[in-house]
Amino acid sequence: MEQEECAGLGDAELVSLIGGAVDALTADRLRLRSDAEQLVLLLDGLRLAGRLHGWIARLAAQVEEDSVAWREHGTSASTWLMDAARLTRAEAARLIGSGQRLARFVEVGAAVGSGTVSPGQAEAITAVLEALPEDMPCALVDEAQEMMIGFAATHNATELRRLSGRLLELLAPEICEEREAARLEREHAMAMRARHLTFTDDHRGSVLIKGSLPVGQAEPLVAMVDAWAEAQRRGLEALDPAATPVSPAMRRADGLIAMVDALARTQLSPKHGGDRPRVVVTLTWEDLRRAAGMATDGGPLPGQVAACGVRPLRGRLVGSGVPIDAGTLRRWLCDCEVLPVVLGGRSEVLDQGRAKRLVTDEQRVALAVRDGGCVFPGCPAAPQACHAHHIVPWWAGGPTDLSNLVLVCPHHHATVEPSHDPDADRWQVRLPEHGPAEVIPPRRVDPTGRPRRHARFLTPLRT
Repeated sequence: MEQEECAGLGDAELVSLIGGAVDALTADRLRLRSDAEQLVLLLDGLRLAGRLHGWIARLAAQVEEDSVAWREHGTSASTWLMDAARLTRAEAARLIGSGQRLARFVEVGAAVGSGTVSPGQAEAITAVLEALPEDMPCALVDEAQEMMIGFAATHNATELRRLSGRLLELLAPEICEEREAARLEREHAMAMRARHLTFTDDHRGSVLIKGSLPVGQAEPLVAMVDAWAEAQRRGLEALDPAATPVSPAMRRADGLIAMVDALARTQLSPKHGGDRPRVVVTLTWEDLRRAAGMATDGGPLPGQVAACGVRPLRGRLVGSGVPIDAGTLRRWLCDCEVLPVVLGGRSEVLDQGRAKRLVTDEQRVALAVRDGGCVFPGCPAAPQACHAHHIVPWWAGGPTDLSNLVLVCPHHHATVEPSHDPDADRWQVRLPEHGPAEVIPPRRVDPTGRPRRHARFLTPLRT
C-alpha cells in the first residue's frame, strides 16, 4: 500500500496491517536473496523494529499520562502491562520511561521514528541530555539534541553515554570545568553510597559474586586482577586439543583466585572473628590419611587402593556446610595447614583453663567445627561472624575451655551474656556433656524453661 493509502487508516488497522505483513514474512524467502541483499534486509528490519519500538514506547507513555489503564481497569499502566503483556515490573517501567523521554526530547523522538537512531542509542542520548544542568537554555538543549543525533551515525549506545562531559564542553565551555567537577563529586558520592559486595551460594557448586565500587577504588583491583590473569596464561597445556578453552572472563576469574591464594600465603590478612581468614574442611582421620596416600596405621596404601579408594573422599566446608569435591580436597592437602580437632574429648592443646581469657586460633577452629555458627535457634550467622562466648563468665571464674565456650553472633551475645544479678530473667546457654548447645528461654517467654536447640543440630549433616 502507498503511504497516502496508509494515512487514511486508523491506528488499529495499521497495526493489523503490520501484523499481516510480518505473518507473510518467512525464512524461506531468504533462500532467494544474495548475501548482500540479506545484509541489507537485516539492517532494514532492525530499523523498522526500532521505529515500531519507539512508537510503542510513546504510546505506553501516553497511556500512563492519560490514566487510560486506571479508567479502564483501576490500575497503573505499568501494572496493567505486567498483567496483560506479561512484562516484568522493570520492563514495563523501562518502556514507559523510554516513551516519556522521547516525548520530552522531541528531536530524538523524531530520529527514532525515522529510523535514524536506534532505541538503544536513544536511551543513551536521552540519559546524556537529562544529565545537562537544569538551568541550561532551551536553545542549547535543542542544539545538544542535534549534536547527539549526529554522533549516533558513528557511535553506539555505550560510546554515546561517554559523551556526557564532552557535550557540555562543546556547548558551554565557560561553565564546563566547574560543572564537570561538581558532577564528578556527585557521582563519586553516589558511588560510595552504592558500594556493595555480596557472595551468594547458587547451590550448584558455585558462589555468585556481585558488587559495585567507585571508579577510583575499583581501578587498582581491576589492574591487579588483570595482571594476575595475564600471569595465568597457559603454557604447554594450550596445545592439548582436549583442553577446555579459556575465555578472558575465565582467565580473570583464575587471576582473582591466584591473587587471593597469594595473599593467604603471606598470612598478612587482618583477623576476622578472632582468627585470620582460613578455609576449614571437616574430614575423618581415616579419610585424611587415605587422601594423602597413607593407611590408617601410618604406612603407605597399596597402589590400587591409593588410586581408587574404598569409597569416594568427601569433606564439607565449615560455616556454609557446602560439600567439597575430592579433587579440590587433594589439591589443598598438598599445601595446607592441617589442624587436628578432637571433639567430645578433653585436649590439653584446646583447653586452657584460667591461663588465658581469649580463645586461641585452634579453639576457634574447634568451635566452628562443633557449633557451625551461632547456637541461638534460628540464627544464620556463620562461625566467622560469631564471638566465642563464656557460658560461665570469665569474671565469675569460668575457664576458657571448650566445655565452657559456644559461638554466638554479636546480637545474641548480648542476649545470653549472664548478668551480675543471679535472679535476672534472661536467656541462658548450657552445654550438655554429651550433646550440642541448648538455649533456655526466660520465664516470660516459656514458664517451663524448655531447652531449645538450633535446627542444624536437629538435622546433622553427613560428612
